[in-house]
Amino acid sequence: MKITIPEFSLVVLIGPSGSGKSTFARTHFKPTEILSSDYCRGLVSDDENDQSATNDAFEVLHFIAAKRLAAGRLTVIDATNVQPEARKALLTLARQYHCLVSTIVFNLPESVCHERNRERPDRQFGPHVIRLQSAQMRKSLRTLKNEGFPQTVILSSPQQVEEVEIERQRLWNNLKHEHGPFDIIGDVHGCFDELHLLLQKLGYVVDQQGGQDPRFQVTHPAGRKVIFLGDLVDRGPATPAVLRLVMDMVEAGSAFCVPGNHDVKLLRKLRGKDVSLKHGIVETLQQLEQEAPAFKQRVLEFIDKMISHYVLDDGNLVVAHAGLPAAMQGRGSRAVREFTLYGETTGETDEFGLPIRYNWAADYRGRSMVVYGHTPVPEPTWLNNTINIDTGCVFGGRLTALQYPEKQLISVAALRTYCEPVRPLTTVAAPELSLQQQHDDLLDVQDVSGKRLLETRLQSKLTIREENAIAALEVMSRFAANPKWLIYLPPTMSPSETSQQPGFLEYPEEAFAYYRRQGIEKVVCEEKHMGSRAIVVVCRDEQAARQRFGVIDEGIGICYTRTGRRFFDNDQLEAALLQRVQKALTATGFWERHQTDWVCLDCELLPWSVKAQSLVLKQYSAVGAASRTSLGHALAALEQAGEHGIEVDSLLATYQQKQKLAERYVNAYRQYCWPVNGLDDLKLAPFHILATQGTVHIDKNHVWHMETLAEICRADQQLLLATPYRIVDVNEPVSVEQGIAWWKQLTSQGGEGMVVKPFEFIASGPRGILQPAVKCRGPEYLRIIYGLEYDVPENLNRLRSRGLGAKRSLAMREFALGIEALERFVCGEPLRRVHECVFGVLALESEPVDPRL
Repeated sequence: MKITIPEFSLVVLIGPSGSGKSTFARTHFKPTEILSSDYCRGLVSDDENDQSATNDAFEVLHFIAAKRLAAGRLTVIDATNVQPEARKALLTLARQYHCLVSTIVFNLPESVCHERNRERPDRQFGPHVIRLQSAQMRKSLRTLKNEGFPQTVILSSPQQVEEVEIERQRLWNNLKHEHGPFDIIGDVHGCFDELHLLLQKLGYVVDQQGGQDPRFQVTHPAGRKVIFLGDLVDRGPATPAVLRLVMDMVEAGSAFCVPGNHDVKLLRKLRGKDVSLKHGIVETLQQLEQEAPAFKQRVLEFIDKMISHYVLDDGNLVVAHAGLPAAMQGRGSRAVREFTLYGETTGETDEFGLPIRYNWAADYRGRSMVVYGHTPVPEPTWLNNTINIDTGCVFGGRLTALQYPEKQLISVAALRTYCEPVRPLTTVAAPELSLQQQHDDLLDVQDVSGKRLLETRLQSKLTIREENAIAALEVMSRFAANPKWLIYLPPTMSPSETSQQPGFLEYPEEAFAYYRRQGIEKVVCEEKHMGSRAIVVVCRDEQAARQRFGVIDEGIGICYTRTGRRFFDNDQLEAALLQRVQKALTATGFWERHQTDWVCLDCELLPWSVKAQSLVLKQYSAVGAASRTSLGHALAALEQAGEHGIEVDSLLATYQQKQKLAERYVNAYRQYCWPVNGLDDLKLAPFHILATQGTVHIDKNHVWHMETLAEICRADQQLLLATPYRIVDVNEPVSVEQGIAWWKQLTSQGGEGMVVKPFEFIASGPRGILQPAVKCRGPEYLRIIYGLEYDVPENLNRLRSRGLGAKRSLAMREFALGIEALERFVCGEPLRRVHECVFGVLALESEPVDPRL
């Protein structure tokens, strides 16, 4: 016997003790799918036969079952379940999680149950127990369907139980194997001419054949498929033609269709039910009167077979007439079907007497994109990865299609107004902010607090610890700029492996060797500017800033630090810098070339920024000054001692060497500071074009970034500084030596050093994604970091034991989160989704990693 069970269902086993339920469950289901009352009784009491623990055991069983059903997992209940009250609790769970129920009854002879229990020493109870359970089970057979168990299989003999074969059936709404591409079309309402025009505009070839009962053959040269969102009928002039075309496409496998409330109303009428003759059904019935009975029967069967909604493309897309919350997607229940047809109302009516619908999309947090219709809107607008594409064609609006996965909207205007809407479909003045941007005005602390697991494309799952989130929340809430601007925070950067070269802690050969070992042939070496990391977002104008970022009256962009704070306390200075960058972009045709009206740049701001410069002057400079002062006093004292005949030559030489080191220390930090009285005293050195409209530029190599930015920098050489770079073939000794020589040249002049990157922006090795960059710093810069005498042999030997594992892990995680934030932003995802990645980078900065690395 074959028993077909939906892939997601609650399987309830019913039968007295000894009927073989547990053996059956172990034979046909995974151990994790089975919830046994006996096992739960043992969990709470250490004794599976302790009947006093039964209530607690079922509390545990129901709790675990609820968690599994919420996660969409098939769940098998292995208990006697012979009493209606025991089954009622399971039905409640199934309804709560919109889950189908399958029931298997073990109606075996009592003698078989008695015999099996006698063979089990832990089941030594009287025969009256089996007798009572069997009687209760047989009594239940008459009531199971009425209780809410529509699919029941009864097994009446051990042989039947042994012959059972379980077949798992995919849910009818499960089209995850269908990956598209799709063209999703909103409510048609009998507008055949507009549908024909839209299909042609989408590239479909529509061929009509036949006379009295014509047939349509609709194909697309690229193999695209159409998804109709229901409400094919009513109000419009050609409902039969629309139905004929859609039915032919669905039967041919070139389209899918979900039902709308008008379609279901027509179905009830065709079945002879009483329905309200309003909202266009009268016109539909009049048009169908001209059709043959066979056609009307075909329509009845077609609508009857429609599935409430579909989950497609590995769960990335959900289509339903009126939308669907995440908790109902991919599930089957009356409540799910009702929601897909009508949505949810608040119980109130508007000034036109129409029900006010609850905006479920405002609270939507699901992973799947949801495309729906039902309520006409003047313009389709994205909100939390959902979009309503019913643009009221029958009311004189447009018929709209969403192309998936491109997310492009294509529409045709209605040829005329076929029905005057109760609520006017007027186009009001566009609001300053989109619906999504209005919704994004308020971020929820729950989205970033506590321990979190973040999924990124580059690294599957990243953990943000609760204590790190607390620290980041403090910084973000008190100091950060407007979160709508913060679409990216840069990652930390790991140094190269510690060098064994005499006198060096870091040396280029180790950086080259890292990439060589990973199979990378070419690297790009960029001068590491003696400045501070700055992210610069620049828009073409304030309108672009409003449209793309949802900010009003905040200028054309922002310049912020790697912790999300504004770089300048002086708004006029920031505005002047952004204006200069915007002019350089305009002068070089950047906006047109990249088809964008905004750009996000990764830069260094020189000198060591207005904010960080205070650190240099007050901390590092103070250390150097104090060292020189104390050394001066010590030298004077030693010289006096020498004049009095005391042997101090060795000690004097040591302190003279210390004084030279102090001078070198001061000279090193002076490279980072100069007076900043205005914009003319700043230099901005961009080195990455991170993102523009619709694109994250990680698919271009670093030379492309360098050359594109160099062209922009030439448009304003007073402010913008092109980053010098070299290409090194790590397998060619001559090329490697040239790269090392260039580094020595940079550092001998007091420069910080260089950054070594794989030629491609994202490179992979045998174990996955590689470090996006490693830095190799010069000896004098490291003197600022590690102290005056860091390169004294005994100190250098000690420092060479530094570990880089934690730093490199941190760099990779922050890099993955930064790229993920940009990709989410350019895809138009809600701000909370972008912000959780940006917030994650800031939280990771609280991890205990040696700050000198």
